[in-house]
Amino acid sequence: MFEQFFLSMQQDIKLFFFFPVLCAVFRTIFIKVYNPYDSLKGKGKVIWNCYRYGFWWGMDFNAYLFLIPFVLVTLPVTFGVFSFVAGNMVRLYIGLIYALILYGAFVGKMIFYYHFHDIFNQTIRLGAKAEKHNLLDIFLHQDHGLAIIAAGFVYYFVCKYSIYGFLALPSLPYPAFSSSLIAYVFNTVVVLALIVGFYFFRYGGTLLHDNKPEWDTIPAIVKKDIFFARATVDDLPALKAVRKKKPNKLLERTDEENIKAIQNIVPQQKCLENPLYHFQRKAKGPKISKPSHIFLLVGESYMHQLFEPAYQCLNLVSGGNTLYQDPHTAVLHNFLSAGIISRPSIVSLMTGIFDAGLELNERESWWRGTVPTALPLQLKRLGYRSTYWYGGSLTHGNFNQFAPACGFDQARAATEFCGPDAPQTWVGVYDNVFLEKAAELIQKEDSGQPEFHFLYTTSFHGPFKIDLEKYGYSTEGVMPNAPTAIKNDKAIQKELGTFWFSDQAVGKFIQTMRNAYPDCLFIVTADHAINLSCLKKMTGHDETIHDRRTPVFMLNHHELDQSILAGNVLGSHMHIMPTIMELIAPQGFMYYSLFSSMTEPLDHAISPANWLRPDAIGYYDNDFYQPLGPEYVPTDLREGPRPYLKEIAGMEAITAYLVNHPELLKSTDEWLNIQK
Repeated sequence: MFEQFFLSMQQDIKLFFFFPVLCAVFRTIFIKVYNPYDSLKGKGKVIWNCYRYGFWWGMDFNAYLFLIPFVLVTLPVTFGVFSFVAGNMVRLYIGLIYALILYGAFVGKMIFYYHFHDIFNQTIRLGAKAEKHNLLDIFLHQDHGLAIIAAGFVYYFVCKYSIYGFLALPSLPYPAFSSSLIAYVFNTVVVLALIVGFYFFRYGGTLLHDNKPEWDTIPAIVKKDIFFARATVDDLPALKAVRKKKPNKLLERTDEENIKAIQNIVPQQKCLENPLYHFQRKAKGPKISKPSHIFLLVGESYMHQLFEPAYQCLNLVSGGNTLYQDPHTAVLHNFLSAGIISRPSIVSLMTGIFDAGLELNERESWWRGTVPTALPLQLKRLGYRSTYWYGGSLTHGNFNQFAPACGFDQARAATEFCGPDAPQTWVGVYDNVFLEKAAELIQKEDSGQPEFHFLYTTSFHGPFKIDLEKYGYSTEGVMPNAPTAIKNDKAIQKELGTFWFSDQAVGKFIQTMRNAYPDCLFIVTADHAINLSCLKKMTGHDETIHDRRTPVFMLNHHELDQSILAGNVLGSHMHIMPTIMELIAPQGFMYYSLFSSMTEPLDHAISPANWLRPDAIGYYDNDFYQPLGPEYVPTDLREGPRPYLKEIAGMEAITAYLVNHPELLKSTDEWLNIQK
């Protein structure tokens, strides 16, 4: 009987060892596709430790490919429940099911990295609130979904015959013993070795659970290289880490913990009922004539990078340059969005507090009340009528409820006012149609009182399927001097061409509104920047932190120039609202803002994801940062302590405290009565 056990368990071991090999293949593909370096010369030790540590970390799941067939096959074979041959068939299909799970996780990681320049992280949870049809459309048309599915069939048969090959490897014969005692001892040693061996592999090369591999214990030589540190983590352990991490630890904090964090940043230590009362400010007096119209235009992924001189040969921002190059426009080359995806940024711009991943727009209490820092609420006190214009459907994200609660007098969806025949992506109406119709309605429905218009576009969002030629785009017509590698790649042309398409719509809208309202104040930014990995073909290096996290920022009025920004070289979404206040509010006007105006000197900016100084930009989820300045090349990367931790913790604690105390939210009318 034990002979059957001995031979069968070796088949389990053979099956088990197939999967670390498969994971190593996936790791190699990931490195090959996304490697940011021109050459891996000198990276030998980093690569070796990446694969070595990744092998052991992967055992968190791969070790079960010994245990599962051992329990389901070897034990029944040992006791004669079914034959050795039938056992191999069961092993084959167990292996194929797991191989397909690994394939799905790997494909998901590759797509996720393409969009977010990171392996699986907490952002993936937000997919639960995303438009599923849009995600499917992106998968099929931008992320080569059909090719991935077709490759899956090929992969299935490759794995099937590879597993056959592993199972066909020769096995050690059961030894012949001269004594029953020696046989029992041998059998006992084998069983104990299997138990110890399973736990040794399951725990990643140790018998102590607390010493299992994890992010903090990646070898230093690997962890100093952020790309290879990410490449070390197999896909299922990465997903497990996301699942184990609770959605938002901010919600677990007690009031006492939140108040303590807030007291680290408030101007005074006195504890008030509403923490935002600590942030009341007094306007110093208007710096421009009160504009009849204020436009805050937020372009989907309208990033600063493509306005930089290095990319002018692409000619993708001729529309935005209408404002960018105007002598009455103040611009910032270093600017942080309030979130790295759309909704947190929009929510933060509207409310004046960080969304901090708490999805305020999804909370019913925030559909009935708001905070005193809300932008449209404070502009209402200055006599402005406010409208939120969205290029898609307002019901996505409940902005039909959330925006009016913030103080907007109207919330308008392009999917409604542009009519049912308007061309659309899954995200929204084409920017040219949306902005042209919005411009028409703004003029037609002008109330005669000061107006604030917050407009948010959608077209520069995958999948990129707009018929660009129909709207005047051709490679040679737009970018004749671009590198050949950029011009000849159809996928790149679709992506960059869609940016051009959106930029043209933005430029036309700006010109139309400036002609209609010469005294208007324009603020142009983006919800966030993105990873334009296709530009690696121009630069020869991967996208930098600055590229991936810097939206455009322009501030225009006929009485302004660059000097209005007080010599600042940086800013953020959260500085926009106080800047508007300091530009137009009368002297002594009291308003609420977590941050000071960009008309005053700033030495840093923060968001829940990033920090920014004149000399560096870095992450809050790791210790890497990019030094800034003419003495550095774009690929320079450093590792060091994250600054402003108490400040960002305090800002997030404010949001968490308000979420836990919905009674502090008040309707627009209530706030207006309080602030009279």
